[in-house]
Amino acid sequence: MRILFVVAEAEAGERLDRALAGLCGVSRAQVQRWIEADRVRCNDAPARATRRLACGDRLQAEPLESETLPSVPQPEPLPLRVLHEDAALIVLDKPAGLVVHPAPGHPRGTLVNALLHHCGALSGVGGLLRPGIVHRLDRGTSGVMVAAKTDAAHLALAAQFRDHSIERVYRAFVRGVPGDDAGCIARPLGRHPRDRKRMSVATRRGRAALTRWRVSRRFPGSEISELELRPETGRTHQLRVHLASIGLPILGDTVYGRRKRVRFRTRAASQLARPALHAAVLGFLHPQSGKPMRFDAPLAPELQELEAALMTLEQQTQRARK
Repeated sequence: MRILFVVAEAEAGERLDRALAGLCGVSRAQVQRWIEADRVRCNDAPARATRRLACGDRLQAEPLESETLPSVPQPEPLPLRVLHEDAALIVLDKPAGLVVHPAPGHPRGTLVNALLHHCGALSGVGGLLRPGIVHRLDRGTSGVMVAAKTDAAHLALAAQFRDHSIERVYRAFVRGVPGDDAGCIARPLGRHPRDRKRMSVATRRGRAALTRWRVSRRFPGSEISELELRPETGRTHQLRVHLASIGLPILGDTVYGRRKRVRFRTRAASQLARPALHAAVLGFLHPQSGKPMRFDAPLAPELQELEAALMTLEQQTQRARK
C-alpha cells in the first residue's frame, strides 16, 4: 500500500517523522521503522526522520505489511453551511465546536466525516485522516474554509497557501485596549518548552510567523476591543498566541488567555464558551479557472450576541458620561 501526502503550512517546519505520524494516525516509532526499512520518500529522495519539512513537500510512505493503519473516516450526515461548491472544491462556513478532522479523542463527528457524506469523494493528498483538508481552523474558531475534492485542486490551493497569496481576514474580540490603531506581530512560534500541546513565542526553534492587526472598534466601559487580523503565515494557533504575547488575549481563550479570574460587565462575554475568533474572509484563485474568488462568513450567533451586548454597554457608558 502506497500513501501520498503534500505537506500543508501547518506541518511546515515539523520533523518528518512527527508530521508523517500525524498524517497517518500512527506512532512516531512506526514511522521510524518505515524509514529504517527505506519505505519513506520526501520529494522522491530517501527520507530522514529529523528532516524539517517545508510547505509543499511531497511525502510517500509504504507501511509495513504486518502493520494495521487506523480506519479511514466514514461519511456521516452532519449539517454543513455551504457557501460555494463545484467539481474542484467546496467552501463552507464552519461553526465553532466542530473538529476539522479525526484525531485521538475525536474519531468521528468531524468536518471530514460531514464532507465525505456531502461530497462523496475528496482529495487524498492531505493524509489518511484529512482527505480534502488544505488548511484548518481550530475547533473553537468559526468561519470560512475551503476543502479540495480533487488532488489537482488540492495541490494548486496548497501552492497558494505556501506562497502566502491567499487572502485571509479574521475578526477577534480581545481583552484589552490597544494604544495604537494598528500593528504587526513578527514573533517565531514553536512548541511550548514545557507543555508540548501548546504553542509559544518563547521557543528556541520557532518558525517565522507574521500577523498584521488593526483596531476595528474599542468598546468603552468593557476593556474589550475588536481587531481585524491578517495573518501572513498560517502557524498552529498563530493568532491566539501572537495576541496573547502582546497582552491582548482573545476573549474566551482559556488556553492562551490570562490565568487569573476576570469579571466581565456583559453576560455574553462571561458566558462565552469559545475563543472569540472568526475567519471572516477567504480569497484565492480558483485552482482550475484561475478566476479570483472571495467569500465572506458573517459572525457566528454567539459572537453577534457578544457584539450587540458590547455596543449596548458602550451606549450606556456614553450616556453616563454626559
